[in-house]
Amino acid sequence: MISRKVMGFLTAVVALLLSQCAPQPAARSNSAPQQVELTVFAAGSLTEAFTELGTLFETQHSGVKVTFNFANSSTLLQQISQGAPADVFASAAASFMDKAVAQGLIAPDHVRIFARNRLAVILPKDNPANVQSLSQLTQPGLKLVLGAKEGPMGTYVEEFLNKASASQAFPPDFKEKVYANVVSYESTVKGVVNKVALKEADAGIVFLTDAQSAADKLQILAIPDNLNVAAVYPIAPLKASPNLAMAEKFVQFVLSEEGQTVLARYGFLPPNDD
Repeated sequence: MISRKVMGFLTAVVALLLSQCAPQPAARSNSAPQQVELTVFAAGSLTEAFTELGTLFETQHSGVKVTFNFANSSTLLQQISQGAPADVFASAAASFMDKAVAQGLIAPDHVRIFARNRLAVILPKDNPANVQSLSQLTQPGLKLVLGAKEGPMGTYVEEFLNKASASQAFPPDFKEKVYANVVSYESTVKGVVNKVALKEADAGIVFLTDAQSAADKLQILAIPDNLNVAAVYPIAPLKASPNLAMAEKFVQFVLSEEGQTVLARYGFLPPNDD
């Protein structure tokens, strides 16, 4: 006959064996899904359009936060070259993207043109200098504000002035006389718009999209197509991006029909525009 002590011992052993064979509940994870922060370095003229694109992209990609750094394309390239963390670079001129490729920061086959733009002359709403034509940009005493010469705007304005100076409609020294009236070179196109809107200048030359975004504060003087320029906007993911797959998705979103619709609403021309 088995004693109570032995019986108790056997019962405990059986219970232990049964507990080890029973399925164990899955361990709970207290860690939340990791959020991806996508950093986009974009030309200042893209501020309004890309802000909306960023919001739309976030709604379509759960756990992704898009952060923007808007500035002159020249400044953005310098920051990236010095090691500033970025996932995507969107420039307002091909030359700065070309430099990024030459420095090994971007793969050449990943560069895409996503938009184009034009130039326009802007004037304060009440036009105190009474500027009615492009030729009046050379009138003595006119206060003219332009974008930084080393930035995209500087390149595009130079191209426009060269075309005008070579045209029979303008004197050959038109470019020199226009530059003689410059009272300030602003680091961004937004800076040009603000100075003219605040009547700190009589005129400025900016991207057409920036002029249209502040049309309630300005007068816009059109530049004819034969004198205007085709400002090209390239975009690409950075080779060193820690979120390369998501960076490529953002580029594709900008190029998508939805992305192009947003850009068109802000006045940008399609990438294949001639």
